[in-house]
Amino acid sequence: MHTLYFDLRDTKGQQKEIEDNIASAGKLLREGGLVAIPTETVYGLGANGLDGGAVRRIFEAKGRPQDNPLILHLTGAQWLPRYCREIPSMAYVLARKFWPGPLTMILKRGELVPDETTAGLDTVAVRCPNHPVTLAIIREAGVPIAAPSANVSGRPSCTTAQAVMEDMEGKIEGVVDGGPCVVGVESTILDLTCRPPRLLRPGGLPVEELERLIGPIAVDKAVNGQMSPEEQPRAPGMKYRHYAPKAPVTVVTGAPEKSAREIKRRAGPGSGVICFDEYAGMFSGQQVQTLGPEADQMTQAQRVFEALRAFDSLPVMEIYAQCPDSRGLGLAVGNRLKKAAGFHILEADSSKIILGLTGGTGAGKSTALDVIRGLGGTVLDCDQVYREILAENEEMQKAIGSSFPGVFRPDGTLDRQKLGQEVFMKKERLEKLNLIVYRFLVPELGRRLDATEDGLYALDAINLLESGMDQVCDRTIAITSPTELRVRRIMARDQITEQYARMRIGAQKPDEYYRGKCDCELNNDADTAEEFRAAANRFFTRLVQSIKEEKEHGV
Repeated sequence: MHTLYFDLRDTKGQQKEIEDNIASAGKLLREGGLVAIPTETVYGLGANGLDGGAVRRIFEAKGRPQDNPLILHLTGAQWLPRYCREIPSMAYVLARKFWPGPLTMILKRGELVPDETTAGLDTVAVRCPNHPVTLAIIREAGVPIAAPSANVSGRPSCTTAQAVMEDMEGKIEGVVDGGPCVVGVESTILDLTCRPPRLLRPGGLPVEELERLIGPIAVDKAVNGQMSPEEQPRAPGMKYRHYAPKAPVTVVTGAPEKSAREIKRRAGPGSGVICFDEYAGMFSGQQVQTLGPEADQMTQAQRVFEALRAFDSLPVMEIYAQCPDSRGLGLAVGNRLKKAAGFHILEADSSKIILGLTGGTGAGKSTALDVIRGLGGTVLDCDQVYREILAENEEMQKAIGSSFPGVFRPDGTLDRQKLGQEVFMKKERLEKLNLIVYRFLVPELGRRLDATEDGLYALDAINLLESGMDQVCDRTIAITSPTELRVRRIMARDQITEQYARMRIGAQKPDEYYRGKCDCELNNDADTAEEFRAAANRFFTRLVQSIKEEKEHGV
């Protein structure tokens, strides 16, 4: 498909050419085509919102989940009675004050709006964009335009026509270039079908301005966390991971000077950094994208998606991002960054200490973890967490079942012996299984750690380094031990022969692997468990105190 490009950046240019381009775009939309349109927030991928077939093409072009509803774009409040019902007076109050502008209202759905636009909900999202070109195109089309952001689903939204062309050229009929978006983050979504009104998505209109006009507003839990897989979103941007570049993102919250120091401590040569202008000089060894000054929320909103998208063309393995506070537009910018990170968040101001322990069997990891418990710490057994996720998460079960057919019994339970036979004989099969496990395990561990109170925590994971779980740790510790001692311990512990003990050790990575990749090493060359326990107690007491001092002094 050839994608037409309409350049309407200069609205004071050749009037006849401008009118012809607007007419052409309106005609494409009216006839069922897809056209990317500029708004003050981000570029939208538009279709006739009353044509179910045209709307389905939006989902196909974006790769968008079918249960994710769309927003109808109107030219003003006079259109509301056509497409909504039981409209509260508050909707007209808000429209008079904030339309055209970055406010979307959730109202009861009218009969003319098809299921495809609302994802089958009995409500519809409506807004009036503040862009003269798009308002002219809607008037020309004569129908409301359903339009999510004009990017491939999951990627950062587009704030320029050039970014739209990167994602959508050849997939849609036209792209209208109306210049860069002046707001930069999507509209604020407010549900008016409940009392008090509920904020479903923070956006370009700060919630404080809404509350000054209409009073208290409830905040949906999806603003600050992930929805469960079985929940249906009532508005765009609530459920799915959004705005994500190819490299994984970690958001660091807290006072800007502290979050910058925390990123500096964690970032390596392959890290990308998104930071406020004042701190860019701290990251000379990393690829850096700046958000603007820490006090300039408008600039941060305009730059956040460009910063995320920029890393897809840069050689980075991970991205750390400073996060503004939740006042004003900072709530929307922080929400977009956290969505991009899958809510993988580090708190720079936190006194939480997370240790990651790894090493081969027989080295003494269980004893080391008992010592941490004795110091008041909490241990998260990653293998146990994996089993819990597997028992409950249908998406994980489906991913394993499709990659390893037949490993689930007719009653839906996993045949672990059969799966073991599938993966342990072939390295590439084991790696495939591990990648599936990591995809679900790492975010779940992050969520569990985020929900905990300040204190000492330890991750027990033999694949700590391979899975990427080391990224959430303040320190990673390799538990090592001489081979002959490990052989004797395994023989006594598991009542197996020396030959089998040596075979088990030989199948695992050597101590040099863990020693070279972890932050520090605890070597267990003690003759007795009591001697090692005493040594481990001294080691972890000093280590925890050192980390506490670093956090207190921002080292």
